Amino acid sequence: MNSNQNKLQLFEVPQIESIQDMFLKSADKFSNKLAMEDLTNYPISKVTYSKLNEYIIKFGSSLQKLGIKPRDHIAVIGENRVQWAIAFLAGMMYDFVIVPVDKGLTPGDILNIIHESDATALIFSGSLSDFIKEKKNILAKVKFYISMDLDRKQEDFYSMLELIKSEKSNGTNLPKINPDDVAEIIYTSGSLGRAKGVMLTQRNISSNLVAMRQMITIYPEDRFLGVLPIHHTYQCTCGLLCPLYSGSSVHFARSLKTIPEDMAASKPTILLGAPLLYNKMYSKIIKNISAKKTTSILFNVMMNLSDLTKRFGWKNSKKVFFGKVHRTLGGSMRLLIAGGAAPDPKVSKFFRELGFNIIQGYGLTETSPILALNKIEYFKDDAAGLPLPGVEIIINQPDKNGVGEIIARGPSVMPGYYNNPSATKETFDNGWFKTGDLGYFDEEGFLFVCGRKKNVIIANNGENVYPEEIEDILNRNQFVLESMVYGEEDEKHNERIVALIVPDTSAFIEYSNKNNVQINPELIDNLISQAVKETNKQLPAFKQIRNFYIHEHELEKTTTQKVKRYAVNVKERTIV
Repeated sequence: MNSNQNKLQLFEVPQIESIQDMFLKSADKFSNKLAMEDLTNYPISKVTYSKLNEYIIKFGSSLQKLGIKPRDHIAVIGENRVQWAIAFLAGMMYDFVIVPVDKGLTPGDILNIIHESDATALIFSGSLSDFIKEKKNILAKVKFYISMDLDRKQEDFYSMLELIKSEKSNGTNLPKINPDDVAEIIYTSGSLGRAKGVMLTQRNISSNLVAMRQMITIYPEDRFLGVLPIHHTYQCTCGLLCPLYSGSSVHFARSLKTIPEDMAASKPTILLGAPLLYNKMYSKIIKNISAKKTTSILFNVMMNLSDLTKRFGWKNSKKVFFGKVHRTLGGSMRLLIAGGAAPDPKVSKFFRELGFNIIQGYGLTETSPILALNKIEYFKDDAAGLPLPGVEIIINQPDKNGVGEIIARGPSVMPGYYNNPSATKETFDNGWFKTGDLGYFDEEGFLFVCGRKKNVIIANNGENVYPEEIEDILNRNQFVLESMVYGEEDEKHNERIVALIVPDTSAFIEYSNKNNVQINPELIDNLISQAVKETNKQLPAFKQIRNFYIHEHELEKTTTQKVKRYAVNVKERTIV
């Protein structure tokens, strides 16, 4: 067990018991301050804390008057927008159970979640109106349909805007919240199979918020740019509720493509992203630097000068020397937070050298979501982080290298899966939540994650091989877009390590133009072979890739960009 957290300086933050408690305190303290902004022109696009509170109270009260009772389940599906947040927070304030639904799922999966979650009401974006109308007849449990975009009620579809405008309630009818009651049911992305409904209580979520803020200082002046899907617990807890708890503002980006323009408009100070986003930002910066030899030389000179001036006490030297990069990110960015997967340490180091703080955390939907987090002033780029205050993490049945399954317990761990007692029983062991991830602690108490337990390959020498470790190295090569490593039996019935590799088309086109050569199977073979050789140089013999295959199409992924290993057809490949 990690005892290092006792040595950490923890920040003092207001204590909260529920999301209702948290938001009422913030609405009172920061009433005239901007709370949220849509950078897309939705019907409700910019609200202060007091106006947001008013909308939440009126909407929640109107839902009560429709006949929706406390503990009833309400499914919410739509884009990142203020109205999604109003629907979610109305659920927290009025004791409804919110079921966030990923609009990027297949129609069948969307309908299954709405049905299996026992939702009696469905709040949806106008972009889904035709789909809802078409499938309404098979959603027998849903009694109330509420559109975020209609101006007034049409047939069976209520208007969210009309319900808010017509309601006179001032919040005196708020129910008393039991923090240990289920507050939301989040269906996991199911990268290993069918999704399960994770039940989280208001105590689960609020304890995670308190613990996070004890590790990282968030200021009321901070501005969060929301780019990840809000239905995902990482963005919802860390990128929506955490700012509201801190008196900060949330700015919802229009899309991934418009992030540069949205950064210029909102001037964010904090960005939550997946490693893929930071990798793309890194690649673009490096590409611009490498375009001209003089630019590359000047960049290296400035890098050395900024290090030198910082040693003499000039704290903002990097922001001055790399002002163009800072302006590209809005000019005020102070913190980049990576989650969902481990970022490349090289990328983290690069951004830090440019003057940005960058940290990563680790967690799961079942843990609300954060279990471990690096601190701004105390971090390791290749580590998942230090356990949050109040969270216990141990390594179960470690091997000779100290690697075993990561198991945890604490106030942020879910009570179980909705209507799935067998899965719940399988996931807990004497009160400890089994993450399914393998990892270890170093001597300083930092947690390192090796990969998923179900993905482990047993090498011929009996050693464990973690595919994610190999993929991480292989994917850093400029000619590899993505890969999936797995075990395959050879003709002698021995297990060998193989990789399914998707070439990066843009990298091959750039190489072709620069070297005046044609792209053909032989060129692809040679450059991918070289990528595999370079990867193997960084691995012990038993972990090395012995065979690889070219896959022409991108690998199938969940909406959180995790490869669906069970769904990838390894037969769709070119043998090399």
